[in-house]
Amino acid sequence: GTIGTLLSERLAGSYDLVLQGRQPRTPAQRDVLRLADLSDYAEVLPLMGGVDTVVHLAGSASPESTWDAVLWANIVGLRNVLEAAREAGVRRFVFASSNHAMGGHDRVGDWPVLPTSLPRPDSLYGVSKVFGETLGRFYHDEYGIDVISLRIGWVSDDPMDTDVDLLHAMWLSPGDCEQVVRCAIEAAVTYGVFYAISDNPNR
Repeated sequence: GTIGTLLSERLAGSYDLVLQGRQPRTPAQRDVLRLADLSDYAEVLPLMGGVDTVVHLAGSASPESTWDAVLWANIVGLRNVLEAAREAGVRRFVFASSNHAMGGHDRVGDWPVLPTSLPRPDSLYGVSKVFGETLGRFYHDEYGIDVISLRIGWVSDDPMDTDVDLLHAMWLSPGDCEQVVRCAIEAAVTYGVFYAISDNPNR
């Protein structure tokens, strides 16, 4: 997707990347992208050989996603990736959660919304992200894998591409997106749920 493509380009000079996806988005990806159906565990496990850290961005990404879409991509698929990571001895798992895990607070103006606030998803997509954060907590506690969940906001080059105030509050610049993922990969902390948004005045 958009964030995966951005990170694959910006992190390539710092890490030895293994890229997975459903289909190439750029000509360069055609030669390196490893294709796998994340709902099929047998296809996922071979992706993990020699991997230290998984940055999991895959899934159905729209707040309008149907139950079937989030079930297979965001729930079954995530479980398969986490389990394959555990089986292969992966050290760290960075999970792309979303501000939609807490979007119900925004609907009623229940602010501020903190990482310690109770989940209040605004959609089935948001529900799937709450599930992902909770499954990550279990895998950390049960198996000792490092898990960092990032509640990613709205990634865009220009925050003024919209006049929606909530999106302005949730804006994450491409540079900050790169930086927060680098921090999630390298931080000493072994577990946490963090908001990933830029220093916006009305965040």
